[in-house]
Amino acid sequence: MQFVKILQNGSRDEALHYARTYLSPFASSHIADIQKLMGSLLWTGKLDSSPYHALLPPSNWDRLAEELKRQFCNLLGQSYNSPLSVTISAGVQALPPLLKFMNVMVGKKQEWQTMNQLPVPVELDSELQFHSIFVCPVSKEQATEDNPPMLMSCGHVLCKQSISKMSKNGSKLFKCPYCPFDVDAALCKQLYF
Repeated sequence: MQFVKILQNGSRDEALHYARTYLSPFASSHIADIQKLMGSLLWTGKLDSSPYHALLPPSNWDRLAEELKRQFCNLLGQSYNSPLSVTISAGVQALPPLLKFMNVMVGKKQEWQTMNQLPVPVELDSELQFHSIFVCPVSKEQATEDNPPMLMSCGHVLCKQSISKMSKNGSKLFKCPYCPFDVDAALCKQLYF
């Protein structure tokens, strides 16, 4: 956007100097964008009547501001969208398998709403999975990216390192510290919440 601003002011040499100084480090990963900007050099001072008029503000400034907000939230591991929007999106994805299961259970005349946990696994898209804030009840350490919370086959949750230690690096079954269930470390799944 700074390059376009310089170009719009009619200074081709200054725009070229700016591109060499600040844009050249990104040439390998953003070559198509840089080629478009270099093509706009031919229209110095008259971008509004050029094929590159889409580069001009205000629309690009708004898109840039939105992208910066999105990247900032991503770095913090938080959702860019409102909590209500995220909840609705998760519900839209989770509802069909639950409705299908509910119909099966009604056909068998069994009640599932009184269960302590969901009776079927519900997979959500990666954009609906956020950083974990979890303290392992065994190691008393907060979960990290290297040591994420893991859902065991019995339904209890421990950190990955605790499971690894208890299972001797996955070489044997171990007892869940909360119930008498034998757990296979290979069947544990990473948990996102």
